[in-house]
Amino acid sequence: MFKGPDSLFRVPFDGTFDIAKARTTPPSDAPKKEERKEGLRKFVEELSELQHKLYAHDRYSVLVVFQAMDAAGKDGTIRAVFSGVNPAGCEVYSFKHPSALALDHDFLWRNWLRLPERGRIGVFNRSHYEEVLIVRVHPEILAAQKLPNSRTTDEIWAERYDSIRDAERHLARNGTIIVKFFLHVSREEQLERFISRLEEPEKHWKFSEGDLQERTLWPKYMEAYQDTLNETSRSWAPWYAIPADSKSFMRYEVARILVETLKSLDIHFPTVSKERQKELSGIKEKLLKEQKR
Repeated sequence: MFKGPDSLFRVPFDGTFDIAKARTTPPSDAPKKEERKEGLRKFVEELSELQHKLYAHDRYSVLVVFQAMDAAGKDGTIRAVFSGVNPAGCEVYSFKHPSALALDHDFLWRNWLRLPERGRIGVFNRSHYEEVLIVRVHPEILAAQKLPNSRTTDEIWAERYDSIRDAERHLARNGTIIVKFFLHVSREEQLERFISRLEEPEKHWKFSEGDLQERTLWPKYMEAYQDTLNETSRSWAPWYAIPADSKSFMRYEVARILVETLKSLDIHFPTVSKERQKELSGIKEKLLKEQKR
């Protein structure tokens, strides 16, 4: 089964990830900024070509999940990395507060409606993981989810981890390649980006007072992220904790991992039989004769 490319930032499958020790800045041997920009450009071109082959092969789908704290750079990374991919073969979904209809279903329902078809890439900007992140930090949200009252909140989180692991493994068995990115920004860098949003009028729309309230809950979020990544990083659906204090490195590394992921698959353009090749050759000759008239 798919295990994802090796990376310094791939979260271990044995539950030993320590978020306090995880990098938020690039390693010392990382490519320089200009090299990252050129590398990103090349990866974007490769990703476009690989997506075209994925579409033609029509055996796999790819689900890319992004989770992060506010201002980590999810939107910008998605734009930069997928800028060259044919829109016919890639769809991006951003999940906001669940609707009344979603609340009348299980917690995976609304996300599973948006899963990519074979041959396509689906990108989740936030995802089903919100149900063990923001809902865990704000357990009062559970009151709106109409759950049976027979379980403690700790039991609910454990059951949701079980459900996510089982659901993702089911998808993997049926040809969905799952790659999950936690864009790990430091609290200090988040502060700088919030200030930048307030200093630049064109970024004012990005700022919300609610972001400040969530910032006060940073320790609880870090605990929730650590538990979530440890509980759900598996060989069939690996997490990558990408340093996000440098946007250029974050985008470069996300693109590199995605390109390596697609290269690891046995995807190719369909071939036709010799008989069909002869038929096509005859059709071509007829068209060439028509062209000469």
